[in-house]
Amino acid sequence: MKRLEVSRPSTWVALTGFMGVGKTRIGRELAQELMLHFIDLDRYIERATGLSVADIFRYIGEDAFRRMEAEAVRELVGRDNLVLSLGGGTYTNPANRRLLLERGPVVALWASPETIHTRVQRRPGQRPLLAGDDALERIRRLMSQREAIYKEAHVHVSTDGRPAREVVREVIEKLWRLGEDE
Repeated sequence: MKRLEVSRPSTWVALTGFMGVGKTRIGRELAQELMLHFIDLDRYIERATGLSVADIFRYIGEDAFRRMEAEAVRELVGRDNLVLSLGGGTYTNPANRRLLLERGPVVALWASPETIHTRVQRRPGQRPLLAGDDALERIRRLMSQREAIYKEAHVHVSTDGRPAREVVREVIEKLWRLGEDE
């Protein structure tokens, strides 16, 4: 049987950015468009442990979760034909970031703190780092702390007020241009 060759800008992409920017939604649609596998890193860890991310944070702790996350990143950068949606904090780990940038490309998705706040309110209790009062202020503070780190990604796309299909088209266009620059 003859092997089907598909034209695409990349056979491996990681999506990073703050929680609620749309990494999972955009990742699924991007993988479909590029005919690649899709893995959401948080769901991957949940399946491996049998615990939700919130429960891992609650019962085992954030440090244990970050170790699981780093182990999963080391494993997944070795796979091909994959769109990988990272957790919001995954890319802040320097070892993870180095591996992901070397494997690349890494696409950072962006949204305003207000957009993120609206989006994460749809799933209360699912965001351990936002537990407690004044989630919007916590979002602003964390985004400010992480902004320079997310800017290290190869490609940047805003998801604010845009349909997923439009964002995916822009990501693909920028991935093609990135490939031309190499």
